[in-house]
Amino acid sequence: MPALHTHPKFVAGIVACAFIMQQLDGTVVTTALPQMALSFGTDPIHLSIAVTSYLLGLAVFIPISGWTADRYGGRNVFCAAIAVFTVGSILCGLADSLVTLTAARILQGCGGAMMVPVGRLVLLRSIEKSQLVPIMAFLQLPAQLGPLLGPPVGGFITTYASWRWAFLINIPIGVIGMALSYRFIEDDGERVIRPLDGVGFVLCAVSLSGIMVGIEIISHSLYEAIIGSVLVITGLAIGVVAWRHLKRHPHPILDISVMSIETFRVNFGGGSVFRAGSGTLSFLLPLLFQAVFGMSAFASGLLTIASAGGSTIMRLTTTPVLRRFGFRTVLIANTFLCAAAIGACILFTADTPFAVIFIVLLLGGFFPALQFTALQALGYSDIPDEKMGSSTSIASMTQQLSRGFGIAFVAGLMHITQTVRGGETLSAIDLRLAFAAATVMILLSMLSYIPLSRDVGADVSGHAGGKGRGT
Repeated sequence: MPALHTHPKFVAGIVACAFIMQQLDGTVVTTALPQMALSFGTDPIHLSIAVTSYLLGLAVFIPISGWTADRYGGRNVFCAAIAVFTVGSILCGLADSLVTLTAARILQGCGGAMMVPVGRLVLLRSIEKSQLVPIMAFLQLPAQLGPLLGPPVGGFITTYASWRWAFLINIPIGVIGMALSYRFIEDDGERVIRPLDGVGFVLCAVSLSGIMVGIEIISHSLYEAIIGSVLVITGLAIGVVAWRHLKRHPHPILDISVMSIETFRVNFGGGSVFRAGSGTLSFLLPLLFQAVFGMSAFASGLLTIASAGGSTIMRLTTTPVLRRFGFRTVLIANTFLCAAAIGACILFTADTPFAVIFIVLLLGGFFPALQFTALQALGYSDIPDEKMGSSTSIASMTQQLSRGFGIAFVAGLMHITQTVRGGETLSAIDLRLAFAAATVMILLSMLSYIPLSRDVGADVSGHAGGKGRGT
């Protein structure tokens, strides 16, 4: 049955559900790793392969997602990606050994690699530029909710059921997502048929795999830090070769000419630095609350949900705020507010009232979500339709890398400070230095926003402010 003409927010809701499924999966699985290790009769540290194997699947197929959507149609690829992710989830839930689990996680990663960038591409192709801000605000929810809701959901599942349900809960979501996608998302229509840049695909896949897997394992131990560093350096070196190939190839797997568009470049550069800093919040807070303050996982999870509440409130204010002040002013001013909200976590102690922590984390969810929405809306504001596939693929790659880099950086910093002071466990000073580092990263992102013109993206934000460059 053909798809119906559907309101963009309904399409956004369908895409967002797929995003939530992927985002929840990562954090729920991390929480369930100890129980999975007991089930397989192995050490929990060996279960880190369940995370790295998923990242490997992501890394291999994200670069080709745009080409695949252009060739076979965004809706078709999006539905297929949900199907692959769901089948991978079923196989994970049925896995009886570390080998079968690893293979299933790679399959899951392949589905996730297509699901997120192609879902975003489908949405961007179904809306007008004037709808970018409210739609991007809506789409920010899964990105914020997943990492924050994952730990309490994962803890509940592993405590009161079986770790296998961490994967099997994806089945009904996946089936419903496929049905709604096919029924209500319109087909792209005309296909873009261009040769597959096989060399570029392999180079990008190998480069991204090395960097993502290296970042993931770099903070586990000294030995793994050496291996991870080698992987990252090798991945970067291959990335340079890939970049040169993409610039010369007549039909590159990724059209890097989008980097010449200022608004996209700001989302790529400043946005990546900002995501690296703010993305550490979901990693650092559980460590602070549980490892340092001695809270239960449930109490910690309830507190971190405050950030999700802030993200939800953000949806109601983004459009009027950007219309009133414009992208440049919001990005610069909000950078300070984000830094202040996350930097305030440095002051938390075991005696800090829960109400105070809750309010700070509420703001720590609101301001970053506003920044993410503004960056994404601005980043896609000047992208022509024929380059939208490459831009969503590149954006998905950088988002994965930047968040992973931020977490690896603060984890490495905590390991160093813990070693220097000779401690056997994490202490408040380790976490405070990590929050300080995250705050500095957020402030550094502002350097990308200052050169923007005051009326940049005015056709998207509706802002009728000043003109000209700089201040």
